[in-house]
Amino acid sequence: MAWERRYDEAEPQRVNKWLGQSGVCSRREAESLIEKGLVFIDGERVTDTGRKILPGQTLVLTDGDGPAALSVVLHKPMGIVSAQPEPGQVPAVRLLTKAALIGESPTIPDRDTRLAPLGRLDMDSRGLLILSDDGVLAKAIIGPESDLEKEYLVRVTGKITPDKLKLLCHGLTMDGRQLKPARVSVVEGQQLRFILKEGRNRQIRRMSELVGLHVMDLVRVRIGTLRLGDLEEGRWRVLGDHERAMLINP
Repeated sequence: MAWERRYDEAEPQRVNKWLGQSGVCSRREAESLIEKGLVFIDGERVTDTGRKILPGQTLVLTDGDGPAALSVVLHKPMGIVSAQPEPGQVPAVRLLTKAALIGESPTIPDRDTRLAPLGRLDMDSRGLLILSDDGVLAKAIIGPESDLEKEYLVRVTGKITPDKLKLLCHGLTMDGRQLKPARVSVVEGQQLRFILKEGRNRQIRRMSELVGLHVMDLVRVRIGTLRLGDLEEGRWRVLGDHERAMLINP
């Protein structure tokens, strides 16, 4: 189906509710259309099923022939923020230039491009970062029911002991909540491998501090089946269809 209409109500309203009231589809069908990337507000793809439309905005429901969702794989360097930069900071999306592209892309993002990080990396960390406007992919990677593993190589200072590794794997509490079980092992020397199924704010750094270790370097090397591989720091490429499928249905 293809449908376009300006929203002229006085108060903001959830997109799925408005589509249902307009007789376009049911609320559940509207959520499905959003997840498929077929709903746009003022030219921006809607990726949140709870998104509200504001007075004066125009909603377009495409029939599948509209702009395709863009998902990219970036090797984020240190000093770059994943999103929402403060003054003087550089967001990761600004690294998506033609000069830094590996392979081909249907489009080169510009300053108006809005791609959300699917699992953020803090400014002091580096490695694999997925940026996307694909709602289905976002739900698979960072949705509340996501069970995808995230793997990190972490160099620390401090004495590494079996008891500390045991606590890192299971037993730590953060912000009053017990963390999900993790897999933490020694790679060599002072380098550890963390495999997590959650991504709380600065989690690995805070976990390490709780057992008397200090993180000196943190690089994410894997999300689910997707690996950083030999992608050079600061370079990016488009996520392949097969890679996307494997993340959504591992």
